[in-house]
Amino acid sequence: MNIERELTAPELLRQHAAHAAAGGAWPESLEADFPVSMADDALAEISSWPGYAPTPLESLDALAAHLGLGAVLYKDEGPRFGLGSFKALGGAYAVMLLARKWLAENGHGEAALADIRGGKFAEALKDLTVTCATDGNHGRSVSWGAEMAGCRCVIFIHAEVSEGRKAAMEGFGAEVRRIDGDYDMSLKVSEREAEANGWFVVSDASWPGYLEIPRDVMAGYTVMASEVLAQADAPPTHMFVQAGVGGFAAAMVARLWQKLGADAPRSIVVEPDLAACAIESARQDKPAIVPIHEETLMAGLSCGEMSLVAWPILSAGCTDYVTVGEEGVGPAMRLLASGEAGAKITGGESGVAGLLGLLAVCAHPVLKERIGLGPESRVLLIGSEGATDPEIYRSIVGDLAA
Repeated sequence: MNIERELTAPELLRQHAAHAAAGGAWPESLEADFPVSMADDALAEISSWPGYAPTPLESLDALAAHLGLGAVLYKDEGPRFGLGSFKALGGAYAVMLLARKWLAENGHGEAALADIRGGKFAEALKDLTVTCATDGNHGRSVSWGAEMAGCRCVIFIHAEVSEGRKAAMEGFGAEVRRIDGDYDMSLKVSEREAEANGWFVVSDASWPGYLEIPRDVMAGYTVMASEVLAQADAPPTHMFVQAGVGGFAAAMVARLWQKLGADAPRSIVVEPDLAACAIESARQDKPAIVPIHEETLMAGLSCGEMSLVAWPILSAGCTDYVTVGEEGVGPAMRLLASGEAGAKITGGESGVAGLLGLLAVCAHPVLKERIGLGPESRVLLIGSEGATDPEIYRSIVGDLAA
């Protein structure tokens, strides 16, 4: 197990703001925008969906021993609702809340979410169209949510999204349109088409005037953190959490901070150096935009614009920001697939980013010491996706693929 010796030193920026543990209780300023009740409601609803089960929290004992850490815990989101990633929690949940609001505003009264899922309002909801831009996983969740609700769904993907991910969304009945350009361009196209056609954007990104639905998406993501707290023998001391637009990372930081207060883990944001809008936001101390000149292999993290909803939480709740290169993605995936880390896990390209960040930091003693990693550390990683494109996964992992 020598993967970390092959990794170059990552860029590490320490944000001036204190992390959650230093701030004590979840602050009122953040509660006003992202109240505890939102996460509670999301857990109550999503845990009632058919097929719900907490995803595994695997203990990577061999890796922890190798790195000189007390524990490394890996939350494996690959089995989530059969959709292959944590995104199943966010987009679909936001679609359900949007459908309920749309029904009320169009004369159908206060519908129960269970009745919407049960098809009671399917005829009315044929007049509702939801849309989004995606690298694959978020669109799959929105498509699934639209199928559950019975509404129309139009998804925009950019040139680099694989045919396998496109087909998965079409399997849920979505109309998928491919555009030239990158993710941020597909996001602009989805906004324009929604405005022109009276559709509703269901995005995990946010911008001025568009905050409510991204908060609902984030609320869905907090289910992962709620499950971790129920599954772990003791709270983590550190969390390496990957960021695209930042909503996933902010949801994890928020829920752990809400529930653990001063005992919340030190949260380290990890992102590709090809799409590093979080570390740039930390430098500027405000939501930043960075150009995407080349697509990262970690496709779900190829985002150049920080979410306005996510940033206040990350700014207050994270101390450390790490960027990682492409060279470690394949080795990290193969490490998990081999079982050498302590459990045999199918980890997708974006799913291993947190693991890659941990390995890169531990490969350099100065960085490891700066982040406070040692024998007493209990590190939480979120394996945010499994093999969401089996063909790409097999091409990287080879014979180790299950």
